[in-house]
Amino acid sequence: MAARSLPVQRLLDLIAIPSVNPAFLPAGDPRAGEAQVAAFVADLGKKAGLAPEFQAVAPGRRNVLLHLSPAAPARHRVLLAPHLDTVGLPALDTLLHPRVQGGRLYGRGACDTKGCVAAMLSAVLAVAAKGPRPAETEILFLGLVDEENGQLGSRHYAAHGERGDLAIVGEPTRLEVITAHKGDVWLQLKTSGRSAHGATPQLGRNAVHAMARVVDALETDYRAELNRRSHPLLGSPTINVGAIAGGTQPNIVPNECVISIDRRTLPGESEAGVRREITRLLRAKGLKATFDNLRLSPCHPLETDPGLPLVRQLCRAAGRTRTRGVHYFCDAAPLAEGGTPSVVFGPGDIAQAHTSDEWISTASLERGTAILEKFLRGLP
Repeated sequence: MAARSLPVQRLLDLIAIPSVNPAFLPAGDPRAGEAQVAAFVADLGKKAGLAPEFQAVAPGRRNVLLHLSPAAPARHRVLLAPHLDTVGLPALDTLLHPRVQGGRLYGRGACDTKGCVAAMLSAVLAVAAKGPRPAETEILFLGLVDEENGQLGSRHYAAHGERGDLAIVGEPTRLEVITAHKGDVWLQLKTSGRSAHGATPQLGRNAVHAMARVVDALETDYRAELNRRSHPLLGSPTINVGAIAGGTQPNIVPNECVISIDRRTLPGESEAGVRREITRLLRAKGLKATFDNLRLSPCHPLETDPGLPLVRQLCRAAGRTRTRGVHYFCDAAPLAEGGTPSVVFGPGDIAQAHTSDEWISTASLERGTAILEKFLRGLP
């Protein structure tokens, strides 16, 4: 059997360490949280002579940082920022036993996004071990917690960490350089009615019926309005009514109904603007509904100038002539809002993320590592 490359072996080791986002497991489950995988990263960095640093984000959850200093005093900083957490599935125990088969490496987080952790970490450690390192650019490996739920890690770093000249956020982009992604706003709308006996529904006011009209307006009129907008890399914004709840039993006229909405936003759009649009639409159609608060912070869209010198340099290292956009959101937007221009890049295909047989091509993993090392060695 041929010897495994360092990125492949590191990914196998990373997958075997559970780091499921605590939001997806019962309290106290030993597979929850990023602490063990953060310790693994810190240990590798320490062995390579890079003093690890931890940034407390929430109880038991810390970002892990590895600093690679330049040959001279630092004047610039580049961040390599993958996330450490994964989602979970009923077959999680099986997914925590990775395997390589037919040029694919299978396991939870293989592409989303422990593949990026392995590639980025391997590139940084290779530069630290031998050969030229940047003259004036500090390289910071930043392993982030909680991307799969609330982006607590990237939001915390953006508020409290040092800014960089560029952040490369690790996500499976098929080694494309991504300079734009959509944002996401979750909203709830509630209609109110009046309860009555199901035998005399004319004495009540049916909140579910009222909501049905609201849903129809959102899925037809509002969707048509959104389809008339377009972004050159992202296409049109979208809306999806993903959940509905109303009433208690068939023989009671329901007095309340609630829907949950997923609204994907383009650069320049905001939650306040989305609320105003929906309010205006419903008012124009004579419909009444009020907003409930989901108490979730929206993820804002990303739009980074593809002409920035470091972005162009990454494109050259990756053999790309232009950048692209993606429909999903990630840690890039919070880091960009904190003052660090951000792009998204990594091995693997987002189509494999969160699946029951998640995998990454070993060739993509190794190619991604080589691209990142080439980029890092070419920094000023």
